[in-house]
Amino acid sequence: MQHFLSVKDAIDVQALVKEALLYKKTPYADKHIGKNRTMGLLFFNSSLRTRLSTQRAAQNLGLELIVMNVGQDGWGLEFEDGAIMDGNKAEHIREAAPVVGQYCDIVGIRSFPGLLDREEDYSENVLNQFVKHTGRPIVSLESATRHPLQSLTDLITIEELKTKPRPKVVLSWAPHVKALPQAVPNSFAEWMNAADVDFVITHPEGYELAPEFAGNAKVTHNQEEAFKDADFIYAKNWSSYNEYGKILSQDPSWKITTEKMALTDNAKFMHCLPVRRNVVVDDAVLDSPNSVVIQQAGNRVWAAQVVLKQILLKIIREESPYLF
Repeated sequence: MQHFLSVKDAIDVQALVKEALLYKKTPYADKHIGKNRTMGLLFFNSSLRTRLSTQRAAQNLGLELIVMNVGQDGWGLEFEDGAIMDGNKAEHIREAAPVVGQYCDIVGIRSFPGLLDREEDYSENVLNQFVKHTGRPIVSLESATRHPLQSLTDLITIEELKTKPRPKVVLSWAPHVKALPQAVPNSFAEWMNAADVDFVITHPEGYELAPEFAGNAKVTHNQEEAFKDADFIYAKNWSSYNEYGKILSQDPSWKITTEKMALTDNAKFMHCLPVRRNVVVDDAVLDSPNSVVIQQAGNRVWAAQVVLKQILLKIIREESPYLF
């Protein structure tokens, strides 16, 4: 694995999931492979689970860590080629990224979209500039359009908890107080389309995901119909893709309730967190035995660990091909 930016970087999705679950049982089995190597984590946006779980995963593999909040700790970065830098951006990505590459063997990047210009956000300019200029493997810690570590985690959790070979998995839009990116639902849909599940997306009209992410999923505007006989309910809010970044509805009737969960086949409730209680989902659902959000969050470590292992193995093979 050269980089980890999307499901396309996973050669064998099911093998990755199985290996992650093995790490959950033996977290320090490969403590040696990261010895004397360093991972840099660069955050352009806030993080709790992604930051802590990736640090823990790296430590489990023996990696040293450098963590930086770019907007607070570093210079303002310019990403435009040919820019006349007479404003508030003190450093260009063409210098910053390769310098980071001098200090780190692997680099994790977290950046969010502006939700103003769809073409700009979906170009993944920040992530791709680091890929282009750093000269090191890049791991997406969430980008403008995807959150692959979260989605791998979600698949790990479904594999761990499923009670039938091909479970029904429902991604449901839920209301929120502000406009949120499409990154998590995009990525979740992408990974579910690559998995052996019966995948359904339900949302109000106007919240369609980009076709390349929705893929082969069944899409319905009838939430109750979607919930029938479901094995997993994944709740998430996102803003409009077609009317980019806009909130078209805050309809509280889309909130996840115990009555809706009763339509399912004793489904597990999932959410990437953080979640706004009694806006996205009722307390009664979130605090119920069928809520697996904490277990899901815990699995973030094993998702990151299996990805970092694959990248480290490629680095080692390139440095010492005679060992393989």
